[in-house]
Amino acid sequence: MTTERKPYQKPLPELHPEVEPFFRGGMRSELLIKRCADCGTFQHYPRIICGNCLSKNTVWIRASGKGTVYSYTITYQNLSRGWREEVPYVLALVDLAEGVRLMTNIVECDPKAVYVGMPVEVTWERIPEEGIAIPKFRPPKK
Repeated sequence: MTTERKPYQKPLPELHPEVEPFFRGGMRSELLIKRCADCGTFQHYPRIICGNCLSKNTVWIRASGKGTVYSYTITYQNLSRGWREEVPYVLALVDLAEGVRLMTNIVECDPKAVYVGMPVEVTWERIPEEGIAIPKFRPPKK
């Protein structure tokens, strides 16, 4: 017996050329970030131009998927469709090993167990009907 998947309820990212590889990469379990081929600076949010040296020579690289929680908040109330079913949830800023920071959710653990400096690794919220995946983070598997 198969279980029918409910349609994705949360807002979807706008897939313009600067960010589409970021969201499509997750379907292959690849956390992609931009790196300037001229000065070596990693950057997130993905942009065509390097934020450090203004070069247009930026390339996608596969990040390690490892990071630490920089800051977080636990959301106990959200009336928005798709989110209200998940409260409480953790919204966090995660510093990747590559030196960039991204906003994400911490999943697969008790929200009260999250702390600043907590090591985390990437996991994926896949949306197959859209061909994209949203990176989320969880405590490392032992």
